Amino acid sequence: MTVQPVTERAVVLRLSGTLDAQGAGVLGRELALRLRRADERGLRLVLDMSGVHRVSSTAVHTLDTHTRHRAAGPVLVTGATAQVRRVLTTTCLPGIRLYPSLEGALAAVCGTRAGQAEKPPSYPAETTPGEVFGLRAKARTSGIIGMAQGILIARYALTGPADAFALLRAASQHHNVPLRVVASAVVTAPPPLTLTAQQWFPGRRHTPPPVLGLPQVDRVDPRDRRQVLRAAVYAAVTLADADAAEIHLTDSVQDGVLVLEAHHGLDAAYRDCLALVDGPPAVCARVRGEGRPVTVPDVAAEPDLAGHPVGSAALALGTRALYGVPMITEDGDCNGVVSLHRADPGAWLQPGQEAGLDGMARRLAAWRSWYRRTVVQDALEFLHARCAEDG
Repeated sequence: MTVQPVTERAVVLRLSGTLDAQGAGVLGRELALRLRRADERGLRLVLDMSGVHRVSSTAVHTLDTHTRHRAAGPVLVTGATAQVRRVLTTTCLPGIRLYPSLEGALAAVCGTRAGQAEKPPSYPAETTPGEVFGLRAKARTSGIIGMAQGILIARYALTGPADAFALLRAASQHHNVPLRVVASAVVTAPPPLTLTAQQWFPGRRHTPPPVLGLPQVDRVDPRDRRQVLRAAVYAAVTLADADAAEIHLTDSVQDGVLVLEAHHGLDAAYRDCLALVDGPPAVCARVRGEGRPVTVPDVAAEPDLAGHPVGSAALALGTRALYGVPMITEDGDCNGVVSLHRADPGAWLQPGQEAGLDGMARRLAAWRSWYRRTVVQDALEFLHARCAEDG
């Protein structure tokens, strides 16, 4: 469980894993503590359940016990999967209000005046598996965007979430940086020294992009994140003679988490399962933790992997062998992992292929470091300058 202050009106408690009987006890203690502190500061508590896989009846009873007296100012629950939402809605929980996304919950909190009732959120009808994957992906992104909106509202005295979102979107579009990446940078970057100066990062130097060394390099714009990652994943598949590939990058907001950013040949169920990876047995997590390539000759023969949802998703995809290589920077940090899939079991890569993948991964790591301190900071400078002008 992690706690994130989001706005001057709300604080978020992030839950993950399975809320079984043991987890319910931990949840009860955390709720009692966080609710007391939120009340002392006049804040609303938001529970982000986008990382929760299952909720037991004991956990539901714990939620009810700690919140039933809060019908007038309910605890907001966001990001619940369809399965978790069904469990929560089959029980009368007067002190809980469900929202599809963190963004929607924060909008309700920031837009509600004293004595004004919140509008109840609406949910789509029963969804298909593909739609559930999409809703989960949207919930993951909305959480980061919601935090960034809260920071911008407080920092620049904006009127509400709509203005903050418009600012994020403008920076995203002007510099062709994904909205989620801009939002993550707002959350993690040190605040500007002053709010009136035009520059967020005074004195920084622009350096040329590193050599990518990818096929068709003339057509790859190093400032275009999607283009670079797409070219890299295709290059990895070709170089390794693989059937599928994926690139995970480290998450700047959640330390230790890897985010699936590019892929080739992966189905929706696998992508949903590996969208956020916070530890083994996923091969990408092992690679990052060990800082070296990892080979899995046969997924089905490794009990820790085959018996885990990650391994089941790989086998369902038709993957039997996996190979992962870390993206290591010049400073020795790992800022991502390139993973390859093979339908036939066995270690298939030749030494020359492994060396080629290692070189490509290192160049990709150098590019990502450059992109974050150049293109992403350009987007933040644009955002800050616009607010300074308006102020």
